[in-house]
Amino acid sequence: MTDHVEVLREAFRETRQRHPFTIDAIVVLPDHLHTVWTLPEGDADFAIRWQLIKSNFSRGLARNERISQSRAAKGERGIWQRRFWEHTIRDEGDFVRHVNYVHINAVKHGLVNRVRDWASSSFHRHVKLGNYPVDWAGDQSDDGRDYGEQR
Repeated sequence: MTDHVEVLREAFRETRQRHPFTIDAIVVLPDHLHTVWTLPEGDADFAIRWQLIKSNFSRGLARNERISQSRAAKGERGIWQRRFWEHTIRDEGDFVRHVNYVHINAVKHGLVNRVRDWASSSFHRHVKLGNYPVDWAGDQSDDGRDYGEQR
């Protein structure tokens, strides 16, 4: 995904025009992404938004990935997982935990040692807004932490 981040951004823009939402946090990793959204009051249709993002992004890429026979029979690409995980934020503390989880994810996956070193993240916007110090989470090399994974 990081190789095609502009195509992904356009897929998000197109989707948000038709079905508005606010991106509170996002990190784009090479093979997946994490995001926290706020949808309009009374609208909980995450599924249509993900469907549009996935299809818009997929149409913007060359068809050169390997796919299973099952996916081929359904006309699916091999880019995306079929499902997505959603969680309704319960309170401010839950919101903060999820935004932090999104932002630490590139470190969690060993792509960088410091959150600030991953370009494809809303962390940089949050630093400009004063929500995080630029050195938030420090240097995580060899720290052995679990970064909020559910056990």
